[in-house]
Amino acid sequence: MSTDAIYILDGGRRTPRADMLINNKIPGLLSDFSTTQLGGLAIEGTLAHTQLDPKLIGHVVMGMAQHSHRDSIYGAQGMRWRGGLDQDVPALTVARICGSGAESIAIGAEMMTAGLRHDRARPFTVVGGAESMQYPFSLYNYRGKPVGGGVQKYGPINPAELPKEAALQDMLLMSLYDPGAKMAMANTAEELGRRYRITRDEADEFGYRSHRLAKSARDAGHFDEELVSVTLKNGETLRYDTHILEEVSVGKMAQLRPAFEMGGIITAGNASAVVDGAAAMVIGRESDINAHQAKPLARIAGMGVAACDPKIMGWGPVPATKIALDNAGIKGTDIDHVELNEAFAPQAIAVIRDLAEMGVDPERVNPMGNAIALGHPLGATGSILSLTCAYALRRTQGKYGLVTMCIGGGQGISLVLERA
Repeated sequence: MSTDAIYILDGGRRTPRADMLINNKIPGLLSDFSTTQLGGLAIEGTLAHTQLDPKLIGHVVMGMAQHSHRDSIYGAQGMRWRGGLDQDVPALTVARICGSGAESIAIGAEMMTAGLRHDRARPFTVVGGAESMQYPFSLYNYRGKPVGGGVQKYGPINPAELPKEAALQDMLLMSLYDPGAKMAMANTAEELGRRYRITRDEADEFGYRSHRLAKSARDAGHFDEELVSVTLKNGETLRYDTHILEEVSVGKMAQLRPAFEMGGIITAGNASAVVDGAAAMVIGRESDINAHQAKPLARIAGMGVAACDPKIMGWGPVPATKIALDNAGIKGTDIDHVELNEAFAPQAIAVIRDLAEMGVDPERVNPMGNAIALGHPLGATGSILSLTCAYALRRTQGKYGLVTMCIGGGQGISLVLERA
Protein backbone atom coordinates (compact mmCIF):
# COMPACT_ATOMS: atom_id res chain seq x y z
CA MET A 1 0.00 0.00 0.00
CA SER A 2 1.49 3.30 -1.12
CA THR A 3 1.08 6.53 0.84
CA ASP A 4 2.19 8.59 -2.16
CA ALA A 5 -0.14 11.36 -3.29
CA ILE A 6 -1.63 10.84 -6.76
CA TYR A 7 -1.48 13.71 -9.22
CA ILE A 8 -3.01 14.55 -12.58
CA LEU A 9 -0.17 15.57 -14.89
CA ASP A 10 -0.17 18.70 -16.99
CA GLY A 11 -1.05 18.06 -20.64
CA GLY A 12 -4.42 16.29 -20.46
CA ARG A 13 -6.65 16.97 -23.44
CA ARG A 14 -10.24 16.61 -24.53
CA THR A 15 -11.97 16.77 -27.87
CA PRO A 16 -14.55 19.46 -28.51
CA ARG A 17 -18.07 18.38 -27.60
CA ALA A 18 -20.22 18.27 -30.74
CA ASP A 19 -24.00 18.01 -30.96
CA MET A 20 -25.27 14.55 -31.81
CA LEU A 21 -27.47 16.19 -34.46
CA ILE A 22 -27.10 19.55 -36.16
CA ASN A 23 -30.37 21.48 -35.80
CA ASN A 24 -31.99 18.14 -34.93
CA LYS A 25 -31.87 17.26 -38.63
CA ILE A 26 -28.49 15.96 -39.80
CA PRO A 27 -25.75 13.88 -38.14
CA GLY A 28 -23.39 15.84 -35.89
CA LEU A 29 -19.82 16.78 -36.67
CA LEU A 30 -18.39 13.86 -34.69
CA SER A 31 -20.97 11.32 -35.88
CA ASP A 32 -18.41 9.58 -38.11
CA PHE A 33 -16.28 8.65 -35.08
CA SER A 34 -16.95 5.67 -32.83
CA THR A 35 -16.51 5.87 -29.07
CA THR A 36 -13.12 4.16 -29.28
CA GLN A 37 -12.02 6.55 -32.02
CA LEU A 38 -12.99 9.56 -29.90
CA GLY A 39 -11.15 8.12 -26.91
CA GLY A 40 -8.13 7.46 -29.10
CA LEU A 41 -8.10 11.09 -30.24
CA ALA A 42 -8.11 12.27 -26.62
CA ILE A 43 -5.31 9.89 -25.64
CA GLU A 44 -3.25 10.85 -28.70
CA GLY A 45 -3.64 14.54 -27.85
CA THR A 46 -2.74 13.92 -24.22
CA LEU A 47 0.41 11.99 -25.05
CA ALA A 48 1.47 14.76 -27.43
CA HIS A 49 1.11 17.44 -24.73
CA THR A 50 2.20 15.60 -21.59
CA GLN A 51 5.96 15.90 -21.16
CA LEU A 52 6.43 12.21 -20.46
CA ASP A 53 7.85 9.29 -22.42
CA PRO A 54 4.83 7.15 -23.51
CA LYS A 55 6.97 4.09 -22.69
CA LEU A 56 6.33 4.97 -19.03
CA ILE A 57 2.58 4.35 -19.41
CA GLY A 58 1.74 1.02 -17.78
CA HIS A 59 -2.04 0.98 -17.91
CA VAL A 60 -5.08 2.63 -19.51
CA VAL A 61 -8.40 3.09 -17.68
CA MET A 62 -11.19 4.72 -19.69
CA GLY A 63 -14.88 5.25 -18.98
CA MET A 64 -17.70 4.48 -21.41
CA ALA A 65 -21.40 4.30 -20.59
CA GLN A 66 -22.97 2.49 -23.53
CA HIS A 67 -22.05 0.36 -26.54
CA SER A 68 -22.76 2.52 -29.55
CA HIS A 69 -20.65 0.95 -32.33
CA ARG A 70 -19.49 -2.46 -33.49
CA ASP A 71 -16.08 -1.92 -31.83
CA SER A 72 -17.45 -0.60 -28.53
CA ILE A 73 -17.04 -3.99 -26.86
CA TYR A 74 -13.27 -3.40 -26.95
CA GLY A 75 -13.69 -0.09 -25.13
CA ALA A 76 -10.49 1.14 -23.51
CA GLN A 77 -8.43 -1.36 -25.48
CA GLY A 78 -9.59 0.20 -28.72
CA MET A 79 -8.89 3.66 -27.34
CA ARG A 80 -5.43 2.53 -26.25
CA TRP A 81 -4.20 1.42 -29.66
CA ARG A 82 -5.95 4.23 -31.48
CA GLY A 83 -4.22 6.64 -29.10
CA GLY A 84 -0.80 5.31 -30.09
CA LEU A 85 0.16 3.20 -27.08
CA ASP A 86 1.98 -0.10 -27.54
CA GLN A 87 0.30 -3.51 -27.61
CA ASP A 88 1.81 -4.52 -24.28
CA VAL A 89 -0.12 -1.82 -22.38
CA PRO A 90 -3.28 -3.33 -20.78
CA ALA A 91 -6.54 -1.41 -20.76
CA LEU A 92 -9.64 -1.42 -18.54
CA THR A 93 -13.09 -0.14 -19.50
CA VAL A 94 -15.08 1.45 -16.65
CA ALA A 95 -18.87 1.78 -16.67
CA ARG A 96 -20.59 3.81 -13.95
CA ILE A 97 -22.97 5.37 -16.46
CA CYS A 98 -22.73 9.20 -16.21
CA GLY A 99 -19.92 8.94 -13.67
CA SER A 100 -17.69 6.66 -15.75
CA GLY A 101 -15.15 9.34 -16.66
CA ALA A 102 -14.70 10.33 -13.02
CA GLU A 103 -14.68 6.70 -11.90
CA SER A 104 -11.79 6.01 -14.27
CA ILE A 105 -9.69 8.57 -12.38
CA ALA A 106 -10.65 6.99 -9.06
CA ILE A 107 -9.84 3.46 -10.22
CA GLY A 108 -6.54 4.49 -11.80
CA ALA A 109 -5.54 6.24 -8.57
CA GLU A 110 -6.62 3.30 -6.41
CA MET A 111 -4.65 0.84 -8.55
CA MET A 112 -1.54 2.90 -7.89
CA THR A 113 -2.28 3.30 -4.19
CA ALA A 114 -3.10 -0.37 -3.57
CA GLY A 115 -0.04 -1.43 -5.51
CA LEU A 116 -1.37 -4.87 -6.42
CA ARG A 117 -1.41 -4.11 -10.15
CA HIS A 118 0.96 -1.16 -10.21
CA ASP A 119 3.65 -1.49 -12.90
CA ARG A 120 6.78 -0.11 -11.25
CA ALA A 121 8.72 -0.09 -14.52
CA ARG A 122 5.89 1.85 -16.19
CA PRO A 123 4.36 3.73 -13.25
CA PHE A 124 1.99 6.14 -15.02
CA THR A 125 -1.62 5.52 -16.08
CA VAL A 126 -3.80 7.11 -18.75
CA VAL A 127 -7.34 7.73 -17.48
CA GLY A 128 -10.36 9.40 -19.00
CA GLY A 129 -13.56 8.64 -20.84
CA ALA A 130 -15.30 8.76 -24.19
CA GLU A 131 -18.82 8.60 -25.51
CA SER A 132 -20.39 8.63 -28.93
CA MET A 133 -24.05 9.33 -28.32
CA GLN A 134 -24.83 7.99 -31.80
CA TYR A 135 -26.62 5.07 -30.18
CA PRO A 136 -28.11 2.55 -32.63
CA PHE A 137 -31.63 1.36 -33.16
CA SER A 138 -31.91 -2.27 -32.05
CA LEU A 139 -34.19 -5.15 -33.00
CA TYR A 140 -35.20 -7.20 -29.97
CA ASN A 141 -36.25 -10.83 -29.49
CA TYR A 142 -35.59 -12.07 -33.00
CA ARG A 143 -32.56 -14.29 -32.69
CA GLY A 144 -33.41 -17.88 -33.58
CA LYS A 145 -36.62 -16.98 -35.36
CA PRO A 146 -37.46 -17.60 -39.01
CA VAL A 147 -36.49 -14.75 -41.29
CA GLY A 148 -36.81 -15.10 -45.03
CA GLY A 149 -35.61 -18.55 -46.09
CA GLY A 150 -33.96 -19.60 -42.80
CA VAL A 151 -33.53 -19.10 -39.07
CA GLN A 152 -31.70 -15.94 -37.96
CA LYS A 153 -28.61 -16.68 -35.86
CA TYR A 154 -25.95 -14.17 -36.78
CA GLY A 155 -25.24 -11.26 -39.07
CA PRO A 156 -27.30 -8.57 -40.74
CA ILE A 157 -31.05 -8.76 -41.30
CA ASN A 158 -32.80 -7.67 -44.46
CA PRO A 159 -35.59 -5.34 -43.25
CA ALA A 160 -37.72 -6.38 -46.23
CA GLU A 161 -37.90 -9.90 -44.83
CA LEU A 162 -39.11 -8.88 -41.36
CA PRO A 163 -42.75 -9.41 -40.44
CA LYS A 164 -44.93 -6.31 -40.16
CA GLU A 165 -45.08 -6.53 -36.36
CA ALA A 166 -41.29 -6.25 -35.99
CA ALA A 167 -40.08 -3.01 -34.44
CA LEU A 168 -36.81 -1.24 -33.73
CA GLN A 169 -36.07 0.52 -30.45
CA ASP A 170 -33.97 3.66 -30.12
CA MET A 171 -31.22 2.73 -27.67
CA LEU A 172 -30.62 6.35 -26.67
CA LEU A 173 -34.24 6.84 -25.68
CA MET A 174 -34.47 3.44 -24.01
CA SER A 175 -31.23 3.94 -22.07
CA LEU A 176 -32.52 7.16 -20.52
CA TYR A 177 -35.43 5.32 -18.87
CA ASP A 178 -34.74 3.72 -15.49
CA PRO A 179 -37.00 0.69 -14.90
CA GLY A 180 -36.03 0.73 -11.22
CA ALA A 181 -37.44 4.21 -10.76
CA LYS A 182 -40.08 3.66 -13.46
CA MET A 183 -39.12 7.08 -14.74
CA ALA A 184 -37.01 8.66 -17.44
CA MET A 185 -34.02 10.71 -16.31
CA ALA A 186 -35.74 13.99 -17.16
CA ASN A 187 -38.74 13.06 -15.03
CA THR A 188 -36.49 12.48 -12.02
CA ALA A 189 -35.29 16.07 -12.44
CA GLU A 190 -38.88 17.30 -12.67
CA GLU A 191 -39.49 15.49 -9.37
CA LEU A 192 -36.55 17.32 -7.79
CA GLY A 193 -38.01 20.56 -9.12
CA ARG A 194 -41.28 19.84 -7.32
CA ARG A 195 -39.59 18.88 -4.06
CA TYR A 196 -37.40 21.99 -4.06
CA ARG A 197 -40.19 24.30 -5.35
CA ILE A 198 -38.09 25.37 -8.33
CA THR A 199 -39.94 27.53 -10.83
CA ARG A 200 -39.78 27.58 -14.61
CA ASP A 201 -38.32 31.08 -14.44
CA GLU A 202 -35.50 29.86 -12.18
CA ALA A 203 -34.77 26.95 -14.53
CA ASP A 204 -34.67 29.24 -17.57
CA GLU A 205 -32.47 31.75 -15.80
CA PHE A 206 -30.06 28.93 -14.94
CA GLY A 207 -29.98 27.71 -18.55
CA TYR A 208 -29.31 31.25 -19.73
CA ARG A 209 -26.47 31.56 -17.20
CA SER A 210 -24.84 28.38 -18.50
CA HIS A 211 -24.80 29.58 -22.11
CA ARG A 212 -23.70 33.11 -21.20
CA LEU A 213 -20.79 31.95 -19.03
CA ALA A 214 -19.70 29.24 -21.48
CA LYS A 215 -19.63 31.72 -24.35
CA SER A 216 -17.63 34.18 -22.26
CA ALA A 217 -15.14 31.48 -21.24
CA ARG A 218 -14.74 30.25 -24.81
CA ASP A 219 -14.23 33.75 -26.16
CA ALA A 220 -11.64 34.46 -23.46
CA GLY A 221 -9.73 31.31 -24.44
CA HIS A 222 -10.24 29.57 -21.12
CA PHE A 223 -10.94 26.21 -22.77
CA ASP A 224 -8.04 26.38 -25.21
CA GLU A 225 -5.40 24.61 -23.12
CA GLU A 226 -7.64 21.58 -22.54
CA LEU A 227 -8.79 21.16 -26.16
CA VAL A 228 -7.32 19.14 -28.99
CA SER A 229 -8.65 19.90 -32.46
CA VAL A 230 -10.27 17.13 -34.48
CA THR A 231 -9.87 16.78 -38.24
CA LEU A 232 -13.24 15.77 -39.66
CA LYS A 233 -13.79 13.34 -42.49
CA ASN A 234 -14.49 16.22 -44.87
CA GLY A 235 -11.09 17.73 -44.11
CA GLU A 236 -12.40 20.58 -41.96
CA THR A 237 -11.17 21.11 -38.40
CA LEU A 238 -13.37 21.15 -35.31
CA ARG A 239 -11.79 23.35 -32.63
CA TYR A 240 -14.58 24.30 -30.22
CA ASP A 241 -17.70 22.96 -28.51
CA THR A 242 -20.68 23.36 -30.79
CA HIS A 243 -23.75 23.69 -28.57
CA ILE A 244 -23.10 27.12 -27.02
CA LEU A 245 -25.84 29.50 -28.19
CA GLU A 246 -24.46 32.69 -29.68
CA GLU A 247 -27.66 34.67 -29.22
CA VAL A 248 -29.54 33.66 -26.10
CA SER A 249 -31.87 35.41 -23.68
CA VAL A 250 -34.18 34.49 -20.86
CA GLY A 251 -37.04 35.67 -23.07
CA LYS A 252 -36.15 33.15 -25.76
CA MET A 253 -35.79 30.44 -23.11
CA ALA A 254 -39.29 31.20 -21.85
CA GLN A 255 -40.79 30.57 -25.30
CA LEU A 256 -39.71 26.91 -25.36
CA ARG A 257 -42.30 24.27 -24.55
CA PRO A 258 -41.88 21.72 -21.74
CA ALA A 259 -40.13 18.72 -23.26
CA PHE A 260 -41.00 15.88 -20.91
CA GLU A 261 -44.12 16.62 -18.84
CA MET A 262 -47.24 18.69 -19.37
CA GLY A 263 -46.74 21.71 -17.17
CA GLY A 264 -43.13 20.72 -16.53
CA ILE A 265 -40.22 23.15 -16.27
CA ILE A 266 -37.57 21.28 -18.28
CA THR A 267 -37.15 22.34 -21.90
CA ALA A 268 -34.59 21.94 -24.64
CA GLY A 269 -33.06 25.17 -23.38
CA ASN A 270 -32.45 24.20 -19.76
CA ALA A 271 -31.47 20.54 -20.14
CA SER A 272 -28.03 19.14 -20.96
CA ALA A 273 -27.14 18.90 -24.61
CA VAL A 274 -26.70 15.48 -26.24
CA VAL A 275 -23.16 15.57 -27.59
CA ASP A 276 -20.23 13.33 -28.54
CA GLY A 277 -16.80 13.79 -26.96
CA ALA A 278 -13.83 12.37 -25.06
CA ALA A 279 -11.06 13.33 -22.63
CA ALA A 280 -7.86 11.77 -21.29
CA MET A 281 -5.07 12.61 -18.86
CA VAL A 282 -2.07 10.94 -17.24
CA ILE A 283 -1.91 10.33 -13.50
CA GLY A 284 1.03 9.24 -11.36
CA ARG A 285 2.42 8.87 -7.85
CA GLU A 286 4.30 11.81 -6.42
CA SER A 287 7.52 9.81 -6.09
CA ASP A 288 7.37 8.70 -9.72
CA ILE A 289 6.56 12.23 -10.88
CA ASN A 290 9.66 13.49 -9.07
CA ALA A 291 11.82 10.64 -10.35
CA HIS A 292 10.87 11.30 -13.99
CA GLN A 293 10.69 15.10 -13.69
CA ALA A 294 7.07 15.17 -14.84
CA LYS A 295 4.90 18.26 -14.36
CA PRO A 296 1.95 17.84 -11.97
CA LEU A 297 -1.24 19.82 -12.49
CA ALA A 298 -3.48 18.85 -9.56
CA ARG A 299 -3.49 16.42 -6.65
CA ILE A 300 -6.42 14.03 -6.27
CA ALA A 301 -7.25 15.04 -2.71
CA GLY A 302 -10.52 13.20 -2.08
CA MET A 303 -13.18 11.04 -3.67
CA GLY A 304 -16.74 10.13 -2.82
CA VAL A 305 -19.42 7.88 -4.31
CA ALA A 306 -22.94 7.68 -2.89
CA ALA A 307 -26.38 6.33 -3.75
CA CYS A 308 -29.85 7.80 -3.39
CA ASP A 309 -33.48 7.24 -4.31
CA PRO A 310 -33.48 6.67 -8.09
CA LYS A 311 -36.60 8.84 -8.36
CA ILE A 312 -34.36 11.80 -7.49
CA MET A 313 -31.18 10.47 -9.05
CA GLY A 314 -29.96 14.02 -9.74
CA TRP A 315 -29.50 14.63 -6.02
CA GLY A 316 -26.62 12.11 -5.87
CA PRO A 317 -23.83 14.75 -5.89
CA VAL A 318 -24.92 15.97 -2.44
CA PRO A 319 -24.06 12.85 -0.39
CA ALA A 320 -21.11 12.08 -2.68
CA THR A 321 -19.64 15.53 -2.03
CA LYS A 322 -20.02 15.14 1.73
CA ILE A 323 -17.90 11.99 1.52
CA ALA A 324 -15.32 13.55 -0.80
CA LEU A 325 -14.89 16.65 1.38
CA ASP A 326 -14.49 14.48 4.47
CA ASN A 327 -11.93 12.27 2.72
CA ALA A 328 -10.02 15.35 1.61
CA GLY A 329 -10.10 16.76 5.13
CA ILE A 330 -11.56 20.10 4.05
CA LYS A 331 -14.85 22.02 4.27
CA GLY A 332 -17.14 23.38 1.61
CA THR A 333 -15.89 26.87 2.38
CA ASP A 334 -12.43 25.78 1.18
CA ILE A 335 -13.66 25.10 -2.37
CA ASP A 336 -12.61 27.71 -4.92
CA HIS A 337 -14.02 26.20 -8.11
CA VAL A 338 -16.85 23.72 -8.76
CA GLU A 339 -17.64 21.77 -11.92
CA LEU A 340 -21.16 20.40 -11.36
CA ASN A 341 -22.63 18.52 -14.29
CA GLU A 342 -25.85 20.24 -15.29
CA ALA A 343 -27.91 17.23 -16.31
CA PHE A 344 -31.05 19.37 -16.00
CA ALA A 345 -31.55 22.87 -14.59
CA PRO A 346 -33.80 21.91 -11.64
CA GLN A 347 -31.45 19.07 -10.73
CA ALA A 348 -28.45 21.41 -10.69
CA ILE A 349 -30.32 24.12 -8.76
CA ALA A 350 -31.38 21.61 -6.09
CA VAL A 351 -27.81 20.37 -5.68
CA ILE A 352 -26.39 23.91 -5.55
CA ARG A 353 -28.81 24.79 -2.73
CA ASP A 354 -27.65 21.81 -0.68
CA LEU A 355 -23.97 22.42 -1.47
CA ALA A 356 -24.48 25.95 -0.13
CA GLU A 357 -25.59 24.36 3.15
CA MET A 358 -22.12 22.75 3.24
CA GLY A 359 -20.48 26.13 2.72
CA VAL A 360 -19.88 25.92 -1.04
CA ASP A 361 -20.36 29.37 -2.58
CA PRO A 362 -23.00 29.15 -5.38
CA GLU A 363 -21.08 31.80 -7.35
CA ARG A 364 -18.14 29.40 -7.57
CA VAL A 365 -20.26 26.71 -9.21
CA ASN A 366 -19.82 26.44 -12.99
CA PRO A 367 -18.31 29.89 -13.64
CA MET A 368 -17.57 28.70 -17.20
CA GLY A 369 -20.98 27.18 -17.85
CA ASN A 370 -21.52 23.44 -17.99
CA ALA A 371 -23.56 20.72 -19.66
CA ILE A 372 -26.60 22.82 -20.56
CA ALA A 373 -24.37 24.90 -22.81
CA LEU A 374 -21.52 22.46 -23.43
CA GLY A 375 -23.14 19.03 -23.42
CA HIS A 376 -23.03 15.75 -21.51
CA PRO A 377 -21.28 12.88 -23.38
CA LEU A 378 -22.10 10.37 -20.66
CA GLY A 379 -18.95 8.29 -20.17
CA ALA A 380 -16.64 11.23 -20.90
CA THR A 381 -18.19 13.97 -18.78
CA GLY A 382 -16.42 13.21 -15.49
CA SER A 383 -12.99 13.30 -17.08
CA ILE A 384 -13.82 16.43 -19.10
CA LEU A 385 -14.95 18.29 -15.98
CA SER A 386 -11.84 17.14 -14.11
CA LEU A 387 -9.60 18.63 -16.78
CA THR A 388 -11.60 21.85 -16.84
CA CYS A 389 -11.43 22.12 -13.05
CA ALA A 390 -7.69 21.40 -12.83
CA TYR A 391 -6.79 23.94 -15.51
CA ALA A 392 -9.15 26.52 -13.99
CA LEU A 393 -7.47 26.16 -10.58
CA ARG A 394 -4.10 26.85 -12.17
CA ARG A 395 -5.38 29.79 -14.19
CA THR A 396 -7.14 31.44 -11.22
CA GLN A 397 -4.62 30.32 -8.59
CA GLY A 398 -7.37 28.66 -6.59
CA LYS A 399 -6.43 25.91 -4.17
CA TYR A 400 -9.27 23.38 -4.09
CA GLY A 401 -11.72 22.34 -6.78
CA LEU A 402 -14.75 20.07 -6.72
CA VAL A 403 -15.92 17.90 -9.62
CA THR A 404 -19.32 16.29 -9.09
CA MET A 405 -22.18 14.77 -11.05
CA CYS A 406 -25.33 12.74 -10.73
CA ILE A 407 -25.59 9.22 -12.13
CA GLY A 408 -28.62 7.57 -13.68
CA GLY A 409 -30.18 4.96 -11.41
CA GLY A 410 -29.58 6.99 -8.25
CA GLN A 411 -25.90 7.65 -7.57
CA GLY A 412 -23.45 10.53 -7.37
CA ILE A 413 -19.69 10.83 -7.66
CA SER A 414 -17.36 13.61 -6.52
CA LEU A 415 -13.64 14.36 -6.75
CA VAL A 416 -11.74 17.01 -4.79
CA LEU A 417 -8.69 18.39 -6.61
CA GLU A 418 -5.89 20.48 -5.12
CA ARG A 419 -3.78 22.71 -7.36
CA ALA A 420 -0.20 21.43 -7.60
